[in-house]
Amino acid sequence: MPDRRTHVTASVAQSELAESLAALRSELGLPGDYPHDAVREAERAAAELTLPPVDLTAIEFLTVDPAGSTDLDQAVHIVRDGGGFRVRYAIADVPALVRPDGAVDAETRRRGQTIYAADGRVPLHPDAIGERAGSLLAGVDRGAFVWDILLDAEGREQSVSVTRARIRSRRQWTYPEAQAAIDDGTAPETLALLESVGLARIERERERGGASLNAPDEEIVLRDGAYTLERRAPLPIEDWNAQISLLTGMAAAELMLGARVGILRTMPPPTDDAITAFRAQTAALGLPWPDDEPYGEYLRRLDHHDPRALAVMQAATGLFRGAGYVVMDGEAPRDPLQSAVAAPYAHTTAPLRRLVDRWVLVICEAICAGTEIPPWARASLGELPSIMGASSRLGSQLNAASIDRVEAALLVDRVGDAFDVTVLAVRGDTMTVQLADPAVVASAPRPDDVQPGTVVRVRLTAADIPTGRVTFAAA
Repeated sequence: MPDRRTHVTASVAQSELAESLAALRSELGLPGDYPHDAVREAERAAAELTLPPVDLTAIEFLTVDPAGSTDLDQAVHIVRDGGGFRVRYAIADVPALVRPDGAVDAETRRRGQTIYAADGRVPLHPDAIGERAGSLLAGVDRGAFVWDILLDAEGREQSVSVTRARIRSRRQWTYPEAQAAIDDGTAPETLALLESVGLARIERERERGGASLNAPDEEIVLRDGAYTLERRAPLPIEDWNAQISLLTGMAAAELMLGARVGILRTMPPPTDDAITAFRAQTAALGLPWPDDEPYGEYLRRLDHHDPRALAVMQAATGLFRGAGYVVMDGEAPRDPLQSAVAAPYAHTTAPLRRLVDRWVLVICEAICAGTEIPPWARASLGELPSIMGASSRLGSQLNAASIDRVEAALLVDRVGDAFDVTVLAVRGDTMTVQLADPAVVASAPRPDDVQPGTVVRVRLTAADIPTGRVTFAAA
């Protein structure tokens, strides 16, 4: 017979968690409902929208996104071209729907990007744009910036251009659907070639010395009325699809560098101290990083099912720091590289969800067309780094605080229990540990001589949902 007391305790915990997550929005000052004047302006823009005269609706674009997505930024079409490939990547024409210096423009500059909260997202744009007129939904004509990129047989870029056009996506695929179709041989040509191009671009990433952490995703999900945490390894198609976005972002960066105007996404290389510390940690974990192996290659070959690899990936976050935005207008930056990409790179493929992409798209289209860059875009470039930095920090704070509260709710009825945990990192008298069930990362006092990668036993002494604080002691 089910334990009614356990059920009631869980229900109370979930109710307290829901209240805590709602309060977190206020604590962090997240934007609320979209202002009425901006909503009305977006609806008018959608109703009066004129699509571009260039008609590419005969091309069979498709989208690949997480299940349930309605803000579809990208649609892709790939064919073989001689011995290589032709990749056309359509990006939502958000600039056509946002009037410079209008109400929507002002509000998107206040928000910076879509922020994903456990109890619902805070969108960058009103629904009339983000969910409808701007979204590349299947079966309807939409305006888009279409990137046309030719690659050789090994995935090296041969030429690139971008133009505004009308397109029509044929189908919205989820990642699991697309992966299954590729695996069983029923995928349409674009999906089948996405694997070929994705794998070729991964090889070019290796060649450049690029690095992808590819750590398992940690997501807060609402299942059967209760919040929980799930970790999952990305499907191969997610990596292949990400390579198309990276390819486009690198092409955008090269266009803007050539014209010496635009905004790049940059990240400095890891410091010598960070590399030395990371190398020592990998040795302590029993997964030593060879001196002659690029760190990207080392991270790429880790077995995500090995508990020691989780500790390595936790330590590797120290190598991926300092990302930001650099504006140029007349002079190229001294160091334009995004070190993890190992190339100049720009954000350009998610304008429905990220403010800066709207600028990059119109600048690159003007460069390719040989026309003047829109004055509004050029004049306001300098505002973007601070806007994007602030919104990214807010999103990170929200994500970390939400996970803390969900973890506390998952553990609140297990105070006093002992757990076997994997040590991910140590710092002084404290260690970061990974519980297996539930999937929780927490801090605990460090016993003598404990090193990352080892398994130790700890006891839960407190779990406070409103603050997200979880306390362990040595068992």
